[in-house]
Amino acid sequence: MADEGSACKPFACAIQDCLQKNGYSEAKCTKAIDELYKCCKHFYEDNGPEAKSVCCPKFSLLQLKLKQRLLGKIDAEVITQGKR
Repeated sequence: MADEGSACKPFACAIQDCLQKNGYSEAKCTKAIDELYKCCKHFYEDNGPEAKSVCCPKFSLLQLKLKQRLLGKIDAEVITQGKR
């Protein structure tokens, strides 16, 4: 069975390209990350929460990441705060 989430692959690749171009600064790649999460959200809406994709985080983790981003807590900030 083909990976149904492969439609999100260009967004996952865009994140890698952005990170490489920006010295792996996640904060400079938030737009690319948001675009992947948006694609993955549509993927799960279309295929259900049990669907699998190598390009998307598991459904439950995606839900957490989307909630954090709505609250303005980007990944890099959350990681930095967790190390204090």
